This record gives sequence, C-alpha cells and structure tokens, in this order.
Amino acid sequence: MTNSEQNDLLVFERRESAVRSYCRAFPKMFDRAVNAKIFGADEKEYIDFLAGCASLNYGHNDPDMKQALIDFISRDGIAHGLDMHTNAKRDFLQAFHRHILAPRNMDYRTMFTGPTGANAVEAALKLARKVTGRTNVISFTNGFHGMTLGALATTGNAGKRGGAGMDLSGVHRAPFDGYFGDNVDTAEQLDILLSDSSAGIDAPAAILVEAVQGEGGLNVASKEWMQKMQAIAKKHGALFIVDDIQAGCGRTGTFFSFEEMDIEPDIITMAKSLSGMGLPFAVTLFKPELDIWKPGEHNGTFRGNNHAFITAKVAIEKFWADDSFQAEIQEKSEYLEQRLQSIADKYGFGLKGRGMMMGIDCGNGDDAADICEHAFENGVIVETSGSDDEIVKILAPLTIEKDTFAKGLDIIETAFDCTLVEKNQRSAAE
Repeated sequence: MTNSEQNDLLVFERRESAVRSYCRAFPKMFDRAVNAKIFGADEKEYIDFLAGCASLNYGHNDPDMKQALIDFISRDGIAHGLDMHTNAKRDFLQAFHRHILAPRNMDYRTMFTGPTGANAVEAALKLARKVTGRTNVISFTNGFHGMTLGALATTGNAGKRGGAGMDLSGVHRAPFDGYFGDNVDTAEQLDILLSDSSAGIDAPAAILVEAVQGEGGLNVASKEWMQKMQAIAKKHGALFIVDDIQAGCGRTGTFFSFEEMDIEPDIITMAKSLSGMGLPFAVTLFKPELDIWKPGEHNGTFRGNNHAFITAKVAIEKFWADDSFQAEIQEKSEYLEQRLQSIADKYGFGLKGRGMMMGIDCGNGDDAADICEHAFENGVIVETSGSDDEIVKILAPLTIEKDTFAKGLDIIETAFDCTLVEKNQRSAAE
C-alpha cells in the first residue's frame, strides 16, 4: 500500500466506527467495478469472490439494470415512495408474479419491509406470532438471520448475539441437519421434544430455517430433512419459515434454494440480490390466508425504494424469463465443485455448500484467514464463514465470465498451496 493510499484510509480510522469489519480484511480504497471485477483507486484489479456477501449475484453494474436506472432517474422517476402506489412497484410486482411465482405455482403475498434481510426476518417473526398467538420460535445451530434484536435472537453465533448487550428470548435452538453426524436424525429429535409436554419447550409459533447456512459454515439441509421440518411445523401448529436471503436469487442453482425439495413454506424471506444491483431491498412472502396485518402495523420508511424496483424488474426479466440462466449456473456450479474438491482432496479437507455457494473447511480459522489474505494480496477478494471462520467461502457472481472464474480459482488454489506448505515447513523446522 502506497503512502498516499495509507493517508486516504486514515479518514476511516479517525471518523468511522470501530464496528467496521470487511475493510479490515481488505484494506484498500476501491473505486469502480464491472461484473466480477472490482478496481482499486490505483486501478489494481481484483476478482470479486465476495459479491457483496451474495447481494451481487448478477455482478457489479449490470449494463441493462444500470441503463434502466439512469433512464428512470433522468425522467424524474419517484425515488422514495413509502408504500404508495408507483409505476415502478407495479411493474416489479407483475414481473415477479409472471416470471418467478406463477411458473412455480406459488401463491404468495409480497410484503415490502425495511431495506435489509433482518427487516424481512423481523416481519416474518412478528407475523408468525400474530397468526398463532404464540411467542416461541424454533431456530437452528449455526443459523444466521440478522443483527436486529428479534432476528439476532434466532441467530446462533455467540459473538453476534453478545453484541446485543441484553438477554435475547423467545427462541429455542435445535440442532441443524447433520449437527450430530449423519446417523442422527435431528428432525426426529425435535418432533419427540415438541410432542412431550414435559420436555420444557413451549409450543412454537414458527420453525425458521435456511436450506444452506451461509454465515454458519455452508451447512446443507437435505430434501428429506426439510420435508420433515415442514411436516413437524404443521403437526405442532407452527408456521414454516424459510430464510432465503443469502441462498436465494439463484445462488444455489434455482431462484429459490428449496425449489427441488417439494416443500411449500408458509413464509419466505428475501433480500440481498433481490434488487439485482446491490440496492437495499427486502421482502417477506407469505401465503394469502396469513395476511392478517392491520394497515401500518409493520412498516419501514425505506420500504418504497423505487430504484430497487426498477433494477429488480430488469434482473427478473433478463435472467429468469426462461431456463438458460439456470442452466448456466448449473454448469458453473459443477466447475466450482470440481476445482474446490481437487484442492480439498489435496489437504484432506471437506467441501461444504451447494451450487454457487461452496467453500472448503480448513479445520481452523487461522489457516482460512491466512489463505484469504494471500488470495487478496494476489488479486482475489474472498471471505471466511463458519463457527470459527474456518471455511474459505466462494461467492462469485453468478454472471462471472469463465476465464475470470478460472483465474480466480487458480489464485485460490495457489493461496492454499503457499499458505499450507509454508505452515508445514515451519512445523517441520520446529
């Protein structure tokens, strides 16, 4: 880093809160980005395997979304509309129904919440409690659902929950699929506990789950386990909520992460890549019979982000009007799995995740952090996940060009080799 860049970064050290995190792993002044590449102020090129933590599934600055937004702004289109009727909102709702919900035979109401995934989860929890008259929510080990108090209560990570500064209640944590190994059916365990009036678990308002745990370490729920969880929710009078905030919008290969699981969640939360362009946008989807809200009973000032409606409509019509994009994701997912499996096999590591949401379990956070640091120094932005940040997690844009994808994975492979060979050499010397 040059002296000039170090001076530029001082303003963040002096003026921004210590809560900042990603910039500590990637201490760089960034200036512009195109699809899967992001450029520093010094024009150094980086391949983006973070993609806004899956909020940029369609890459940076998609030209069609960008032009639609420029045109909308140029004609003085309404930027902020609360929950009033606008052309932009109408067009999004129609496109979302035509290309996403209707082809999948999904009948859901769309609730525009505040602009983040946590807002969508908060709305889902409030609605489930309102519908059932119960307060307890079942969430899962290693789950992550947001940082506001209600969503944080359902989040597993102790470090994240510790930031609340108070007790977080109203949640029972159950073991996720495979938590105790392949031979333990954690769905059956939960059913037994909920069926026993002396087990000490209050009847739940909802069961909240991710099909793939993004922040929790890329743990994957099986189709059978998800089906059992839905059945358990129905049996015990709870609503079944799928958090598709990080795993949705094509990240696992289909628009929704659960499409091939033959389930029908009562409530679905979405955000991150829903806007298509990284703009703040979140929704809570729920079956029509659950729509018992009173006007204004849950709201948010920025739920009417018309700029996001504009780009989201383009994303839906450009990428989801037919099956070609889904086929492209499948091809890239197979390539990613092949490359990562080769690296994992070399070091006896495990492969985690599904689709374009995969990573390598390095066994400990120190090695994973060193690998990510080496990758960054050589032009790839990549992060860790998991209980102890032990997973090197690849979240490349779904639109990444094949040669860029290959180059980035070459750098990741070299980062593993250099980091672990150096570590083994140090161990041998000691």
